[in-house]
Amino acid sequence: MELTEKVRNDLLKLPTGNIADNNNTVPGQGVMDSGIRPLDRKMRMIGRAYTVRCYPGDNLALHQGIYAAAPGDVLILDCHGYSEAGHFGDIMATACMCRGIAGVVIDGSCRDKNDIIEMGFPMFVRGTNPSGTVKESPGKLGVPVVCGGVLVRAGDIVFGDCDGVVVVPKEDEDNVFKKALAKYDKERHIEEELKKGKTTLEIFGFDALIKSRSQK
Repeated sequence: MELTEKVRNDLLKLPTGNIADNNNTVPGQGVMDSGIRPLDRKMRMIGRAYTVRCYPGDNLALHQGIYAAAPGDVLILDCHGYSEAGHFGDIMATACMCRGIAGVVIDGSCRDKNDIIEMGFPMFVRGTNPSGTVKESPGKLGVPVVCGGVLVRAGDIVFGDCDGVVVVPKEDEDNVFKKALAKYDKERHIEEELKKGKTTLEIFGFDALIKSRSQK
C-alpha cells in the first residue's frame, strides 16, 4: 500500500488503540512498552520504519539514519534503552524536518525537549538527558531491531500518538487498517447511542454477562 497524503490523513484519525486492537490475535501485539512516550501529548505520526541499530552513548549512527531514510519514513533508533546521554537534539530534529522524515522513535534518550516540542516534530523516546555523546561508531542500517520490546523491520508501518507507539507488520497492513477503520466507525456509532441514553452495559451486552456470572 502506498502511503499517499490522503491515506496518511485517513489513518491519522485513528487512535493507536484501534490499531493495537486489530493488529493481531494476541493482545498487545506490536505495542511498544510504556517507557516509550511522546515528548508532547499532541504529537502524532505515521510512516514506514527505517531502522538503525545504534551504540549507546554514540550518535554517529543516528546522523547516518537521517540521510539514509526516505521522506515520509519514521526513524526507529535502537539505542538499547540507554538513557544517560542525549542522543538526539534540536539540530538533528531540524535535519529530519528538512528531509521530510515523519517522526523518530528512540529506545534511548534525547535532549532539547522544549525546542523539539516547539518545532512540532514528532518524537517518541524512553527519556531525556542533557549529556553529550561521542561520534565514533557507524550503525547497522535497515536491519531488524528491537525497539520498546517490539521487533521492527524496515518497511513496517509505525503509528504514534499520546498513548504510545504501535508497529504493524508490512505483510499485515491492509487487513489491520481495514479492521481498524471499521472499529473507528463502530465506536463513533456507539458514542451516538450513548448520547441518546443507552448504557455501555446495554450496548455491549454486559448486563447479560453480569447476570450469568452472578448466578454461579
